[in-house]
Amino acid sequence: MTSIKRGSELAARAATAARTEALFRASGALRDGHFQLKSGRHSGAYLEKFAVLSDPAATSELCGFWAGRFRDAGGAPTVDLVAGPTTGGVILAFETGRQLGARAFFAEEVRGEDGTTRRAFRRGFQIQPGERVLLVDDILTTGGSLLAMLPAVEAAGGEVVACVVLVDRSGGMASLVSPESGRVYPLEALWILDLETHEPGPATCPGCRAGQPLVTPGSSGAAP
Repeated sequence: MTSIKRGSELAARAATAARTEALFRASGALRDGHFQLKSGRHSGAYLEKFAVLSDPAATSELCGFWAGRFRDAGGAPTVDLVAGPTTGGVILAFETGRQLGARAFFAEEVRGEDGTTRRAFRRGFQIQPGERVLLVDDILTTGGSLLAMLPAVEAAGGEVVACVVLVDRSGGMASLVSPESGRVYPLEALWILDLETHEPGPATCPGCRAGQPLVTPGSSGAAP
């Protein structure tokens, strides 16, 4: 019975991954070129998440996978609130929260007086001690955005149930270890995609070596 259940779960995950990939490809979100990622690394491919997130039907379907995952047998949510980082995580958190019937927050990047940045819940967003929190994000490369949210949740006394992303482009190699507590948090992705990234420079990056124009997509640059 256990092996049958396990096989059913694996089949369901494979179907979810295939559907997620289909939605990304149908939107033209997977692009080829020479890109500088938010992490500073370079890549020959880029996932433009907003090509998918600009489609309400596709976004609702993707968030529905998470909403189904975090309900109990009676249909009640197993989390108290959903939170995501700006900017794509805002859309995902609120749609997932809407489907679950749970509260939804977002964490902004703020800069301290010493010049360092962190994620913080502002605008009256408050997490109560013991509340069950689901952290959501769009594309994971190094996990930096989710990692930066963990201290804010921990400081408020919230309990992180899971961290979920649409696409893990690390090939499943990323891990989430809180920089404050050292606690390891579970990470789940709808679609795991192994896209190579490189340190900038001709010695390490094929795009730099070939002299390809470098594109910085997203909010910090022009999309290709």
